[in-house]
Amino acid sequence: MIKANESIGLKVYNTYCEAFKGFCFRVIVTAEDMETVRRAAYDATSTPGTVIGRVEGGIESFLVKKQTPDGRYGAILQFWYNNNNIEKFELELSYRIRQDILVKPFTTVFNASIDPIGKINTMKNIGHCGDGYEWEEKLYERTMIVVPIAIPNFKIERELGYMNGIMGANFWYMCNEKKTVIKAGKAALNAIKEVKGVITPFDICSAASKTQTNYPWIGPTTNHPYCPSLKNMLKENSFVPDNVNYIPEIVINGLNKKLVEKAMKAGIEAVINFDDVLHVSAGNYNGILGEYKINLRGLFR
Repeated sequence: MIKANESIGLKVYNTYCEAFKGFCFRVIVTAEDMETVRRAAYDATSTPGTVIGRVEGGIESFLVKKQTPDGRYGAILQFWYNNNNIEKFELELSYRIRQDILVKPFTTVFNASIDPIGKINTMKNIGHCGDGYEWEEKLYERTMIVVPIAIPNFKIERELGYMNGIMGANFWYMCNEKKTVIKAGKAALNAIKEVKGVITPFDICSAASKTQTNYPWIGPTTNHPYCPSLKNMLKENSFVPDNVNYIPEIVINGLNKKLVEKAMKAGIEAVINFDDVLHVSAGNYNGILGEYKINLRGLFR
């Protein structure tokens, strides 16, 4: 097996990914047991939606009891939006919390922002789920809204902070064999999880998209030059390299560029140690999508 530091020039293309500015709410969700935490965390972050004007999220990490404000099982979640319309972001975030967390038994949501640039009051779109019977209470040295529900009670911190961050950083790992898509992808995700402050909203993504589309009402559509199944049809207009049958993508959002670059490097190092990963590239669109350009080989200098 070729070692990672020997594989940079052999496998990693001299190209860059584009990333763009975003806003992030970072919260802690807790519950009585880890199974409930996991279900709430996965449900609330399950649909990456910024490309269609919605919120996208991910799980930063799971927490043991001593790491949470109320001494219960927990998880850190990130929710992202790429538009300056914070009011719309607040509403979209409330859907995730109301429909995916509040409805899980004995859950609580805490603010976990770091140096926030602004805050929202959760009473308007979440607290009032109590239909006017909700109240505020000082708990865990925080101001909490208590929402009476059928198995009392859901609690959420009154203010949640939002931060600047970077969205959409990515890399592609090109494989010959089907089994490598999952094996190498899991290795990358496990490596990225060691970097605090980042998420992978799609985990292993099978559908890299492009900015141009014949159907603008859908939003981004398939990046057809990189579809292996279209190689024979497209002929010289296909960008799929020889012997490549699968091109999965890992997308990374993070609280700052340094963390994103660290996560990208960790993920790429993980995949290039697989013999069947033939090339590593990234999605870029000639600067149309994002103001950040992260060179893949530059991560290893």
